[in-house]
Amino acid sequence: MSSTPSSRPVTAQTAVPAAGSPCADCTADSAGGLTFDVGAAAAPDAALVLHRVGGGARDEVRLPLTPVSAGRLRAVLPSTVDLPEGRWETRVHGAGSDLAVRPGLRDLRALVDRTPDPRSEAVAVRIPYATSDGRLAVRSWRRSPHAEAGDIVFADDGTAITVRGRLYGARPGPGATVEARLRGEGRVHREPVAPVAEDGHGFTFTLPCAALAEGRDGAKWVWDLWLDADAAGAGGPVRVARLLDDIAEKQGVFSYPVLSVGDDPKTVAFPYYTLDNDLAVQVSTP
Repeated sequence: MSSTPSSRPVTAQTAVPAAGSPCADCTADSAGGLTFDVGAAAAPDAALVLHRVGGGARDEVRLPLTPVSAGRLRAVLPSTVDLPEGRWETRVHGAGSDLAVRPGLRDLRALVDRTPDPRSEAVAVRIPYATSDGRLAVRSWRRSPHAEAGDIVFADDGTAITVRGRLYGARPGPGATVEARLRGEGRVHREPVAPVAEDGHGFTFTLPCAALAEGRDGAKWVWDLWLDADAAGAGGPVRVARLLDDIAEKQGVFSYPVLSVGDDPKTVAFPYYTLDNDLAVQVSTP
């Protein structure tokens, strides 16, 4: 039994505008770069400023805004510019003003089914999105190496969850394992990782549901999944996540079957994506 959720089309989204603030269209490229076209008046010091939510004064990236047509300014965030992992608000500075930016059209077609070169040292992901209050923001990840989750397959009898994926910036070596880490408890369950043919960057692993529920005693457990690609521990485990598409927040979009664990129909297990799009498995009693 398999479950392969498809991303919804996000090629031209709009949000309800807020009066008095500039509107920006945004185009993503396959390398991880973004281009912003802003409806605003030109000014010598005009800039699009990205500020990381919860960050300090230094957590800002300032992009010059240059005229491209009457009333339209453009800023470019190349993939080579570092944008640390987090959520970044956008504002337009210039001529003494400091204005929040409304989201216009977002062309994210280049992000759908994106497949970077697996030999790349790091994977950079930037996904523009509309916040709940109608502002334009960017969700950013930069991981090196990166373990991208793909198809999630379920045993016909509901006893196990198999994850297929791809490792960027490294290759699964002999003795590679997946670590399921029980959140808040320090307990770790390990299973072997099998490399998948092709170019040596694919991987698969299977988690038995009963092992993740053993000794639970009614508490809700969440297991975070990490891939240890090197039995010698070089570089350390990396988080298994799904980043390479056009959906900034996958938790409300991707859903998977709920599996009964063992002989107790009240105990269930299911995989899900966290608010950071990392893969986890929850074991609980609804």
